Amino acid sequence: QVIVVESGGGLVQAGGSLRLSCEASGRTFSDYAVGWFRQAPAKEREFVGTISRGGGRTSYADSVKGRFTISRDNPKATAYLQMNDLKPEDTAVYYCAMGWSAENRAGTYDYWGLGTQITVSS
Repeated sequence: QVIVVESGGGLVQAGGSLRLSCEASGRTFSDYAVGWFRQAPAKEREFVGTISRGGGRTSYADSVKGRFTISRDNPKATAYLQMNDLKPEDTAVYYCAMGWSAENRAGTYDYWGLGTQITVSS
């Protein structure tokens, strides 16, 4: 069993930045890819980005490409989502997930955090 906990959410003005953290425990962190997803009110959960086990490969949704960056620190069992130039449409609950492969499909991830709220004001 893997326990995943997101932190770093909050309220920010448009154009601002936030960094989310995703801490994991229970299994070897470097055995898992990490994905970030988000869900806005009345919308389906959507892919934000993912990072491979070793951190050498990342991919992002078109909506965040160039603004968001995913990284990881395997010895600290923590992944990060750096979000710059935030827009009101980025407002959502952000989830961290861990799975065997760095994919953009939520179903490929086995372990999920409870999410952290990001609100971007205009």
